[in-house]
Amino acid sequence: MIKNYLKIALRNLAKNRISSMINISGLAIGLACVLLIGMYVRDEFSYDSFFKDANRIYRVNLDTKMGINEGVTGHTPPPAGAALKANFPQIESYTRILLPGDEVVHYESKGQKSSLTEKNIMVVDSNFLTFFNYPLLEGDPSTCLNGINSVVITQKAAKKYFGNESAIGKNLVLDEYATPFVVRAVLKDIPKQSSLQFDILQPSASMPPVRHFGWSWVWLQMGTYVKLSNNVATDPASIAKLESKFPAMVATQAAGAFKRVGQPWDEFKRKGGRWDLKLQPLADLHLYSANIGTRFFQQGDIKYVYIFSAIGLFIILLACVNFMNLSTAQSVKRAKEIGIRKVLGSERKQLIWQFMAEAMVYTLLAMLIAIILVVLALPAFNQLADRELTLNVFLDIKTWAGIVLLVLFTGILAGSYPAFLLTSFKPVSVLKGSGLFKGTTGGFFTRNALVVFQFTVSTVLIICTIVVYKQLMYGQTKDLGFAKENVVVISNTRRLGTSEETLRQNLLRLPQVANASISSGMPAANSFGDSYTPETNVENKTGAESNIDLSSFMVDEAFIPTLKFKLLAGRAFGKDFADSASVILNETAVKQIGWKDPIGKMLYYPGNNQRFKVIGVIGDFNTESLHSGISPYALFYTASKTYNIRSSYIAVRIKPGNYDKAINNITHEWKAIAPNLPIEYTFMDAAFDRLYHADQTIGKVFTVFTCLSLTVACLGLLGLAMFTAERRTKEIGIRKVLGASVNSVVSMLSKDFIKLVLLSSLIAFPIAWYAMNKWLQDFAFPTAISWWVFVLAGGSTLAIALLTVSFQSLKAALTNPVKCLRSE
Repeated sequence: MIKNYLKIALRNLAKNRISSMINISGLAIGLACVLLIGMYVRDEFSYDSFFKDANRIYRVNLDTKMGINEGVTGHTPPPAGAALKANFPQIESYTRILLPGDEVVHYESKGQKSSLTEKNIMVVDSNFLTFFNYPLLEGDPSTCLNGINSVVITQKAAKKYFGNESAIGKNLVLDEYATPFVVRAVLKDIPKQSSLQFDILQPSASMPPVRHFGWSWVWLQMGTYVKLSNNVATDPASIAKLESKFPAMVATQAAGAFKRVGQPWDEFKRKGGRWDLKLQPLADLHLYSANIGTRFFQQGDIKYVYIFSAIGLFIILLACVNFMNLSTAQSVKRAKEIGIRKVLGSERKQLIWQFMAEAMVYTLLAMLIAIILVVLALPAFNQLADRELTLNVFLDIKTWAGIVLLVLFTGILAGSYPAFLLTSFKPVSVLKGSGLFKGTTGGFFTRNALVVFQFTVSTVLIICTIVVYKQLMYGQTKDLGFAKENVVVISNTRRLGTSEETLRQNLLRLPQVANASISSGMPAANSFGDSYTPETNVENKTGAESNIDLSSFMVDEAFIPTLKFKLLAGRAFGKDFADSASVILNETAVKQIGWKDPIGKMLYYPGNNQRFKVIGVIGDFNTESLHSGISPYALFYTASKTYNIRSSYIAVRIKPGNYDKAINNITHEWKAIAPNLPIEYTFMDAAFDRLYHADQTIGKVFTVFTCLSLTVACLGLLGLAMFTAERRTKEIGIRKVLGASVNSVVSMLSKDFIKLVLLSSLIAFPIAWYAMNKWLQDFAFPTAISWWVFVLAGGSTLAIALLTVSFQSLKAALTNPVKCLRSE
């Protein structure tokens, strides 16, 4: 029986080549989309799963509230790990990490001395490799990080620095340290699915700030990971119970540190302060950290996994609907076959199985084509979605099990409606020719509903795509509070030491340079932060209000004019003033403090018992993407040397014109001062564009899948147009004999479809508005969802649908009326 079903299915496929080709194409596109999105989702969920004890490893987060600032961060105090292990037997071990920033690495290979800027250094505790069990090619993971001047490098870094030579025992000299570091081990290259990415591991014992701030419960620069015992790790109730004991421990441990920086613990808690440790599973780090501040790891977002999964589901549904409509369009041709088979004794369930078998054959063929499409499209998809997916996924038995389930799901879904509809008619009516579709209002309604569903989905995707790009354009054109165009930012200029100012002066003499400034941080690059106490009384620092956390830059007198910040009150820094104890605030900082007239007011920094006088107020400015709101900022004068900041930048505003010549001259001036140090620079507007990389990826993916959904939807509409034209063949012939024009026939056949598309737009508009309104809530500065977005999306859908229907309608209208009348 099965052999007979397959034979009939293949005969019908060969007999109706055009409709079969359209059927298979639609299904193949849908299945290929599902396979690609499935590979993407699988990749996202595979992060950090390769670790031996992945289910027992948790990151320690800090839930803080200090003054008016609060949030959750993945940065923890240096003593947190040791305190947790010492006080709670459920915690077996801990390890810590820190990102020191870019370093210039000097090395010797084949007798040649060279220098490179290394961006992927991570400072770690000596047990890091045994804690996470990253695989080593050479060296002992338990001892390779014990020495204060030991380093571990990856296979990629070993090849970069030493070529084909063995790296073990070789020296790497970091600019910050006088003593060379010796390579003690070589790691296998870090998997892409590791949240932590690095090329060089430096022991924390060698890092002066780690040693200096080992006592501090308020220095938040390190990340802490703990490994829980087996009986606790997988039990949410046990973990919650463990977390409930942390506050008492923190109160005991942190009190001394808070008092040391002028913030007594009891007073901090009385003012509503919060300093709570929380545990987050390693498996959740990649996808569930969107609202957790950290810069330690590769971050994804579960929201986009849901979005892509929904797109994949809708596209396969569109493909199934397309199959249903095209199968229904062929129903008139198969009416007598069904009638004769019923008269000869075929039961309805046998006919249903026949149609289901045909759907399954179409789906199998479509899946074979889909796999070929995936193989061909994977490089382009990787570039589109910023992935490194490989075809190795097809070597996994789970993948093939998923493919089999997908084929069964698609075949059953696509074939069920045609199977039950086409086997429901009475054979007598069919053989008498009294009309196969008389009285089938329900079937007609269902087909129309399916078309409405298809174009509703397509219209929603078009609106979403337009809004995503509108938000991206808004991010590029919004006034950020300073001028980011034509600014070249040279990184890590602290390497120049006392020659840093010399370089700035030399750059100012270049004809292409309008201005230049030295600062510890830059918008879209780096800043430092601390807690300050605004003083209500200039003469008496004891009349303190709530503390305020301020992000800060240390800047020179050229910073404000170089980046063209808006000075709203007071003055900027100047060499003619004694500004070592001065500060400039932005509007948000002033508002959060509550000062109406901030000029002359004082900020007290308990860290080193300093007071700063407010001399100016600048307009608010964005230092991050529009996902983030405006932070309270303070600018301190570089001459004050209040902090020992490891980062330093020179911002160079160049005149519009010959940018290549300007860059060449800047590079030449750098080389004249530091011939052995590589220069690192970027354009500030390019740095801001990189902040929107994830959103740009979403926009590209939306665009591609929107086009594919429209393609599949149009195939479905074409199927319904074919069905309608076939059902009304005799009517078309009579109308033409009676003098109807081609235009009137086309209009008659098209108007019902236009109504369906307009209805789909009306349904799509509120759905798309709700979805995009939710998405835009992630932006502190969202664009408006303008009315023209809906008009453009609806108009585009209508135009595409009209073009599709008109093609089939015109074909029917141009058919010889004699042939139309003779067809029945």
